Amino acid sequence: MILLLTLIIALVVDYFIGEPTRFHPLVIFGNFANKLEKKFNKGNHKQQFIGGFVAWCLLVLPLPLLYVVLLWLLPIYLIVLVNIYIVYWAVALNSLNLHGMQIYTPLMNGDLASAQHFCSYIVSRDTSQLDAQAISRATTESMLENGHDGVTATLIYFVLGGAPLVIVHRLSNTLDAMWGYRTPQFNYFGKFSARMDDILGFVSAKITTLLFAMIALIKNKNIIKSIDLSKGVVVNAYRQSLSYKSHNGGWVMASGATVLNVCLGGTAVYFGKVVDSPQLGQGETVNSKHIKASLSLVKQAVILWLLIVFIYEYCL
Repeated sequence: MILLLTLIIALVVDYFIGEPTRFHPLVIFGNFANKLEKKFNKGNHKQQFIGGFVAWCLLVLPLPLLYVVLLWLLPIYLIVLVNIYIVYWAVALNSLNLHGMQIYTPLMNGDLASAQHFCSYIVSRDTSQLDAQAISRATTESMLENGHDGVTATLIYFVLGGAPLVIVHRLSNTLDAMWGYRTPQFNYFGKFSARMDDILGFVSAKITTLLFAMIALIKNKNIIKSIDLSKGVVVNAYRQSLSYKSHNGGWVMASGATVLNVCLGGTAVYFGKVVDSPQLGQGETVNSKHIKASLSLVKQAVILWLLIVFIYEYCL
């Protein structure tokens, strides 16, 4: 009962309040990360890698260790409140919806400039020259990938490993978003953070894919088509992720795109460099409607996971 209630209360708080406007833990964490990066990202390639490893340990490990200490010191009801707060600041469903809709709405109104502006908030590629179709692709990909990183992974890992695992995953994922780039500044310094994010997101990406596959089962009234679609979700996730730059992102985006019956991937410009991505998913060419559809898919996965946790706690 405590697992399910913690998740529901955290999601309700996130729905009505959204991200903390002051003293957001991830904002404070990001400020510390920037300071440590300036201190440790120096020297030759080997020194940069070691510096990235040390910085990751100093930033990620203290909070889960502090939580373990609190387990010995605080009464159970305070631990429950702490758990709710941790899941609340780690989950980002409200924020994901906000960012997605502030791109979707201007696109639907023909305001490309505003869509380009808001899209630049959530992707690392150059958005200034993107047309409506490219904006739709970038945003849909981001909604699916960040739907895993900031939403389903948090809910999954709280059930599998409790608050410490949630903390480690969310902080590591934040460092990957800050440092995990193949640029002269971060290619070696951010390598350990990128690898740890791959490892920590491995299980949750697979479970998210299975959630999408289960959603596909009830997507069509035709049982045969539903089964075929569900199988296609898993098959595409496995095959298409093999050639994608991010293993976990490939699984989540390929599976989500398959459920949405849309093709993602293609050419994009990252830090002035043209990058060709393989096809993810299958179906029609991506357009603005898929932004909203991808948000709906993430929300459906959240509801399905809560249902699974309910069955686990109350029926097994």
